[in-house]
Amino acid sequence: MGKDLKGKELGTGLRQRKDGRYEARAKINGIDINLYDVDLKKLKILFEKAKEEARNNIDMKRQKITLNEWFEEWFANYKIPNIKETSVFPMRSKYYNTFGKAIGNMKVTDIRNLDIQRVINDMNKQGRASSSMRDALGRVRECLESAKNNRIIDINPCFEINVPWENKTAERRFLSMAEQTRFLQEVEHNWYKEMFYIMFLTGMRIGEVGGLKWEDIDWNKKCINIQRSLSCQYENGVKTMRLTKPKTHNSYRSIPFMAETEEILLSQKEKQNRQKKAYGNRWRSSGEFDNLVFTTSLGSPVIRNVAEKEIKKVVKAINFQEAIEAVKENREPIEFKDLYPHAIRHTFCSRCFEKGMDAKVVQMLMGHQHYSTTIDIYTHVTETKFEEEIAKFGSVSEKQKVQKNKNSTQCA
Repeated sequence: MGKDLKGKELGTGLRQRKDGRYEARAKINGIDINLYDVDLKKLKILFEKAKEEARNNIDMKRQKITLNEWFEEWFANYKIPNIKETSVFPMRSKYYNTFGKAIGNMKVTDIRNLDIQRVINDMNKQGRASSSMRDALGRVRECLESAKNNRIIDINPCFEINVPWENKTAERRFLSMAEQTRFLQEVEHNWYKEMFYIMFLTGMRIGEVGGLKWEDIDWNKKCINIQRSLSCQYENGVKTMRLTKPKTHNSYRSIPFMAETEEILLSQKEKQNRQKKAYGNRWRSSGEFDNLVFTTSLGSPVIRNVAEKEIKKVVKAINFQEAIEAVKENREPIEFKDLYPHAIRHTFCSRCFEKGMDAKVVQMLMGHQHYSTTIDIYTHVTETKFEEEIAKFGSVSEKQKVQKNKNSTQCA
């Protein structure tokens, strides 16, 4: 509170200057108010009027704000300060590819529950996964809840929206042991052989594989320490690569050397050193990307796109060879289904459960934030095992039938 020259309290935003005039100052929603008058009573009336006009002015502006405009204001002030830098671009893109594109130009005050439901219905018709629809709805609901808290709207239209469950996400891809063996046979002479082996032996995310440095390998304790992740995004058409923190707190972990892990890492080190020596100054690994365990043959970081393209080549080669063998043997070819980096991670998890590992241990190895994620994969493994065990019943029945026939013959 301000005071007059005699020390008397005048009220918030009011004070008396040395020249005898009274001053009123305030800032309402970004609008500065500065008033002066020798008559304090008159100044107070003018001050209250100015504050009310400022409030009405900003309210009128907000009444006209569109969803896209409010999203940007909300995103800049409420989300960006609390998320990873690498999450900013994809999060914004997901919004603009869904609600932003559909109703982003509508005034926030005009958006009804029906408008939100129509966007969800359209996404469903486009074949969007239920999880994608719920993610998009959750983000715009949070955005509009903030609009409500800021007195732009009275009711958030994003509640009581029906999101279809039947549009399920694609089933997780797991490789059988035979498929895994065939894949590794095909990459035997591939530059990325060691990388694929380590992926099958550790279950690391592709970003963690790309961000792994030699300093993360503890040869004494015989473990791999996950401390960073490689991120690659296209921002306004420009490719940007960064080494960032791992996905979650649980992603920071140590993975013990299992099976031939140490042997494979030593092989990679030797191969990489030969390549670096051969390329000399042309070797591209430098700056923050120096000392990476896995790189392209020229020394560049291995981003997700590189790994995906290489996997597609391997799968194509496997299917080509299978087609030739099928013709020779006069049978239908057995297709090796499409594969992606995360499927190798799922496969590692599956192998762990097949070997009888405890679910909590598997969760630690995988770096899953939620135990339920690990258990979902365990459920897949047990369902597969269940089907295999049930399939045995037929052969057992046949044996019993044969034995019964033998006994009948002997009795006769």
